[in-house]
Amino acid sequence: MATIVTPAIVQALFTSWKADFQKGITSAEPQWQQVSMVVTSTTASNTYGWLGKFPQMREWIGDRVINSMQAHGYTIINKKFESTVGVGRTEIEDDEVGIYSPIFEEMGRTSEIQPDELVYGLLSAGTTSLCYDGQNFFDTDHPVYPNADGTGTAVSVSNYDDNGGTGTAWYLLDTSRAVKPVILQERKKPVFTSMTKLDDEHVFTSDEFRFGVDCRRNVGFSFWQLAYGSRKELNADNLWAAISAMRAATADGGQKLGVKPTVLVVPTSMEKEATRLLERELDSNSSNELKGRLKLVVPDYL
Repeated sequence: MATIVTPAIVQALFTSWKADFQKGITSAEPQWQQVSMVVTSTTASNTYGWLGKFPQMREWIGDRVINSMQAHGYTIINKKFESTVGVGRTEIEDDEVGIYSPIFEEMGRTSEIQPDELVYGLLSAGTTSLCYDGQNFFDTDHPVYPNADGTGTAVSVSNYDDNGGTGTAWYLLDTSRAVKPVILQERKKPVFTSMTKLDDEHVFTSDEFRFGVDCRRNVGFSFWQLAYGSRKELNADNLWAAISAMRAATADGGQKLGVKPTVLVVPTSMEKEATRLLERELDSNSSNELKGRLKLVVPDYL
């Protein structure tokens, strides 16, 4: 016997599927927090004028010294994302709605994981994506000026070894600070909604109810000094070279930044060699200086 579709039945289905959606969110294991920070947005875009400013402490003798620092206009524009599922009225009438529970659970998991796709997708595109200084985030020509206000003749500093354009890329990051290398800008968190009124035009025309999730967010880069990319072979010597390069980083004006790499990010194809490099003891006569020094992150979406 066919089920009579009533507003109460449709509302009950929405409540049930919303619970499935929430279950998917709860079961997800996102990885974006390993390398990025969240900035709440209240407008269509955010401009990060503070990028590039590294104020330092000095002995207070006489009046305060106000340092004029070079202004940067790095803007992240929020984007809209959505996922929608249509459920036919006949499927409700014929009591065939059980197949949708795992679909909505997966929708919840996907909405929670989506920042991973954005964050690690951006990291992968770091050699072709601009950061606050007008250079690509991973670049061999970042300008560092002799004066804190961005004046003087700049010296080119590299945070990227392209290895002649060959080899698989891996990344070394300092995530120990309040500012992380990647910014996840959140304008509107995922919201599960529905169009289920029996007299809705779409329901009348297409005989279908709609359920979906939408959000507004985007990603961008912060300080390039907090990251190093390399396409060289992942071995101890090349990893130490990247660590040394990051440790030597200075801001405009020559201020030491005290960068301390904490995370090694590799694609899944390099997980085995990276694990061995960071965890394996060498032999009874020598120890692995890298063991325990870095946290290994192997993102699914890198």
